[in-house]
Amino acid sequence: MRLCRSLFFQIVLATVLGVLSGLVAPDIAVMLKPLSDLFLRLISMLVGPLVFCVVVQGISGAGNLRTVGRIGLKALFYFEVTTTIALCLGVAAAAMFQPGAGMHIDAGTLAQGPSGQFGESAATLRKEGLAGFMLHLVPQNPLSAFVHNDVLQVLVFAILFGCGLSIAGKQGKPAALLIDSIAAVLFRIMGMVIRVAPLGVLGAVAYTVGHFGMRSLEQLGAFVGLYFVLIALFILAGLGILLRVCGVGIFSFIWYLRAELAVVMATTSSDAVLPQIMEKLTALGVPRDVVGLVIPAGYSFNLDALSIYLGLAVLFLAQASGIHLTWTQIFLVTGTALVTSKGAHGVPGVAIVILAATLAVVPEIPQVGLVLLIAVDWFIGIARALGNIMGNCVATLVIAKWEGRLDGAVAQRVLRQSRAPSSQ
Repeated sequence: MRLCRSLFFQIVLATVLGVLSGLVAPDIAVMLKPLSDLFLRLISMLVGPLVFCVVVQGISGAGNLRTVGRIGLKALFYFEVTTTIALCLGVAAAAMFQPGAGMHIDAGTLAQGPSGQFGESAATLRKEGLAGFMLHLVPQNPLSAFVHNDVLQVLVFAILFGCGLSIAGKQGKPAALLIDSIAAVLFRIMGMVIRVAPLGVLGAVAYTVGHFGMRSLEQLGAFVGLYFVLIALFILAGLGILLRVCGVGIFSFIWYLRAELAVVMATTSSDAVLPQIMEKLTALGVPRDVVGLVIPAGYSFNLDALSIYLGLAVLFLAQASGIHLTWTQIFLVTGTALVTSKGAHGVPGVAIVILAATLAVVPEIPQVGLVLLIAVDWFIGIARALGNIMGNCVATLVIAKWEGRLDGAVAQRVLRQSRAPSSQ
């Protein structure tokens, strides 16, 4: 009976039912997609206000802006190093295994609709450039950032608001208490929303299996498989080493976050578990101010799995088109990807948009080839979301360890308790 009440068990059961319904009754299965859309819409409704509250709490609770600045600079340095390594991993794997070789994409045989839509979005990104990107960080007014659910703009306003609260001292205390109260209410709402996650999972899995089927995707299947292997390698080897430095085992850490990771994999959205992840990391012995700064910032700036995808996908499309890229072009693509990927989370189809913007620096590659990747983007999104959330969780522990504020004894005790048979 206790097992049936477990969110993890409910998610696994919903996944199995989704696969079966997609195979047995695909026409009915595709009609379940609104369940997934509704769940993600509920999550999206809360993301902006939650990010604002947790960042403000993290900054104002840090005590002084010197501490905030030190943690922030360390986090940004860590983000850039890991995303660069991840991007290079994707490029190296594509160059080594040649997943797109022999496909011989003919732009004339592919539909123009989807790629044209994504190409238009990419052109907008490309035209604004770095100056436009920097200007976009600052909202014209704070409300517009929340109305458009622009996480980067919300993040910037939250940082300024948190700094203002910290400087105001006692005068800012009422506002800080109000933010704490609002955050408490939002977390309770998120707790109610997350209980319907199995329905969202059922709708997402049923639609995917019913729409795409279980047929072989030939070389696209090889591309998806290679990406999954790279994400597993990055998590188990790369992030595993960093966790070991923090005194935490990678498998114990994954088991501790098993319910949240199941939601992320099934819905392909890391937004769905933002409050749960932050609470669990705090319970693991990471100071709340570190969690409140690193996790929201990481959602926009530490997209390791997306970086791997960009590096792999660009070379895959080049190989599929029979285009040989020079090392100069590869360096140009990777440098562009490091900029275009910032803030690229929480928007449907955003990975394809960012990929199109990145491909713009190599016009020899026909962007119509993006149609091939659109067909499997949901499958890719499973590993992408999982890799991104794991990268951010590990980043939080690393920054806390770097600050000398990670409570190793608490972490070991909590991880032992999570492995106990009675734990969820």
